[in-house]
Formats: sequence, C-alpha cells, structure tokens
Amino acid sequence: MKTLKRSLQILSLIALFCCKPTLEKGSALNPEQLESAYELYRQPDIQQRRFKYDSVIHLIKERDALFQIEEIGKSVEQKPIFQLSIGNGSTKVMLWSQMHGNESTATMALFDLMNFLEGQEDDYVDIREKILSKLQIRIIPIVNPDGMDMWIRRNKLEIDLNRDAVALVSPEAKILKNARDTFEPDFGFNLHDQQIYYNVSKTSKPATISVLAPAYNYETEVNEVRKRAMQVIIGMNQMLQQTIPGQVGKYDDAFEPRAFGDNFQKWGTSTILIESGGYPQDPEKQNIRKLNFMMMLHALIQIAEQTYPQYKLEDYYAIPDNDLKLMDVMIKNLSLENSGYTYQADLGIRRREADTQEGYYVNGSIEDMGDLSVFYGYETLDASELEIREGKIYETPFDQISNITKEKADQLLKSGYLAVIVKEAKGNEIYNLPILILSQKDKIPFKIRTGGSPNFYLAKGEELKYALVNGYLIDLQNKIDQEYRMIVQ
Repeated sequence: MKTLKRSLQILSLIALFCCKPTLEKGSALNPEQLESAYELYRQPDIQQRRFKYDSVIHLIKERDALFQIEEIGKSVEQKPIFQLSIGNGSTKVMLWSQMHGNESTATMALFDLMNFLEGQEDDYVDIREKILSKLQIRIIPIVNPDGMDMWIRRNKLEIDLNRDAVALVSPEAKILKNARDTFEPDFGFNLHDQQIYYNVSKTSKPATISVLAPAYNYETEVNEVRKRAMQVIIGMNQMLQQTIPGQVGKYDDAFEPRAFGDNFQKWGTSTILIESGGYPQDPEKQNIRKLNFMMMLHALIQIAEQTYPQYKLEDYYAIPDNDLKLMDVMIKNLSLENSGYTYQADLGIRRREADTQEGYYVNGSIEDMGDLSVFYGYETLDASELEIREGKIYETPFDQISNITKEKADQLLKSGYLAVIVKEAKGNEIYNLPILILSQKDKIPFKIRTGGSPNFYLAKGEELKYALVNGYLIDLQNKIDQEYRMIVQ
C-alpha cells in the first residue's frame, strides 16, 4: 500500500510538473502553489464525505515511517483513537477533526496534509523542512469514531463532545482534554463542518469557510493567546480572498463555557476554529476539502516563519459575520391562490439528508414562504411570469425500478408526468432518477405550504418550463443532468 501511494504521488508530480508554479527557495506559497500541492498530495481513495472508520483507519496506521503513531484512548464502542506526531521544532501545533461524527471535510484534508508532510523529493522540500524543523505537530484525525460510523453529530452516549470540555462525561472528551494537557500546544486548530445554509452577512454568497478565534471569557477580551489566533486567521483569510472572494464569514464570539475551542483558548492554546460550509455544485465537499488543505498548510507556514504578527487586529474584525439566510432553491414572485385570495409570495426550499440502513436520501421541503427578500438561494428563479401546474402519474406501471432508464424518466418528466408507479418497489428504496416513484397508486404529494413537499411544475401558458421534484429545480428546456438521491414513497 505504501509503495502504491508513493507511485501515485510520483505520477501526479510528473503530470503537474509542466504547469506547476516555480517556488522560490524558502518562500511562502501563493494560492496557485497551495492548490498545486493539494492536487499532488490529495488522498485519491477518498472521493465522498461519508466514509466509515474501517475504510480509512489504514491511512492512519500506515504512516509509521515518518509519523509517530500513538493510540491515545478508545471510544465508547472501543474503537481506538489515534494521534500522529511529526516535526521536532519548538512551536507546538495541534489539529483535531471530526469531534462531531458527521463533519468530515477537514478529516479528508488532514489525510492530504499528512501526505504532503510525508513528501520528499519535490518542489516543496524547503517549505516542508522549514515546517518540520520549526514546528512540532500533533494530529487527531478522528475524535468521534462512533458518531462517524453512525453519521451523527453526537457520540454513542448522545453527548455533544463540543459541549463536554468541562464536565468530561464522555471518554472521547477526556481523551481530547488529556491530549491537550500532555502536549500543551501553542496553537490549536478546531476543525468542523457547518450547515450549507450559512451565508456571508448581507450577501448572497455562501459562507464556504467560517472562522473564529474563540473567546476565553464572557467579556470576550483579547490577550496575547487569542491575539495570535486572530492574526493567523487574518493571513488565512487574505489567502482565501484570492481563491473564494467574499465567501469567508466569521462566527459570533460569544463565550461558550462548555466548548473545547473556548477552553483551549482559556487554557493557553491560540485556537483557530475552521468551519466548512457550502459551495455551489459541491455536494461531496471536495472543493471545500481543497480549501481546508490550503488554509492549514498556509497557516503552518505562517507559524513556522513567524509572519503572522505583522497583521493588525482590525483586519480580523473586518471579516464579515455569518448569517443563516441561504436556501437550496428560491422561487421569487410566485402567483398563488388560497381561500379565495390570489397573491404573490416567495418560496424558500431546503433539501435535507435522511438516513436509512441502505444509505441516505434527500428530503425537500418548503422551508418558508412569503416575503423572503432577505434570503438567497444557491439557485434562484423569478416566477413572476410562470404558473403552477400539478404533475400527473404515468398510467402504465413499471415492474421494477431498473426498468426505468434515465432517458425514459427525462422523457416522462418533460411530458408532464411527475411520478410513476413501480409494482415491485420497496418502501424506503433509494434511487437516482429525476421523477417520483410510488409503490402503489396514490396522489403526488402536493401542497404549497410551509413544510410541504415541493412537487409541481412551473409553466408559461401551455409550455412546461420547470419541474420541482422533491425540492430539486429542473430546467425542462435543457439537458437534465444532476445527481438525485430520492426514496420510494
């Protein structure tokens, strides 16, 4: 496995050689160089954000050539929790991820970062040597392996580990606290995911990355420990603004006395919170994974080279705040009728994931309706010239889902059929087609109300222009080309 990984790295290096920016000896990396490093060292066998402990544990255990690997405890379900150490510098840096089990974006990026730190003969030798000679790095890639396997936020005891820094009820919280106390890091990186519905305040742009130097007291004072965290964040933000301009937000710094980030800051570790949000057309968060890698590597270089003290704190406070005003789909100026009234309203639609034993599916619903002028959408449609049309159920049942090709589903949808019946379909069966599948003759779920299922057409005169299928907005004039995760109803 190690030989295969090294061969892949060499092949990637050859492929990128002609187009990779030339590095000046000992210099920091610009965004293009950081991105090239990511492409070279990206862990190739992780392509999706949902993965199990057993499928990635080898990416921890097989690093003993350069990393010191230590089992630092076990989860409630007795899964080993590992810490990896590298570097022999005087400045200590600790990074930990997946404290919440269903927040894996930074975990993926940590595997990429560890690949980079293991690299040898390439254009990054000087940067790597500087990092490892100046810093002592410890990484805990998976704090909550039980929650990870169940794909839930909390641990097996239903404890939110990020509210257990003081009570230490859970074994995982005790392990993280002990890891901090025995190492006493100068800098800490607290790595999380946030809802994709966070936007940068007063803009339509998603807060793809959110940051915070957590407060250490209720007065939200700034001492030298917190100041250093703020300065590192400023440097990361300046780099990100060249890559995702306007898509970085800042969390409110109200003190949370139970949280690990706030307490790490209080205990003397300059702590940087990184939250991964949403990015258009990036459901598996692979673009955001790349941004995490770039941020962390950039920060390590800043700390190793001691360049962060140049930044002024007003640049930290100038980072715009987070807001929670994004929808998956915004339908503006939609004509509606109800109880004898004809009126116009906006519909805000969100699609949330739900789990089954076979995997997960998406459940779309109308989150809000009315005057939604302060909200934004990943997709926005002005429906002022469109009218709602109910969809039909195709008259001829299918025997099995496998009998419905993608082309047939597209054809039916464009012909006004929003649903089909499949006689042998199992309830809760997951499928990937742009049409509703019913297990028996039934009505299409259709109700324009808050919490209702967004399943209808939008037409101009007699021509069907758009379909809303389980909250997916489908342009019927163009090729239907999207990933769907639906469930038999």
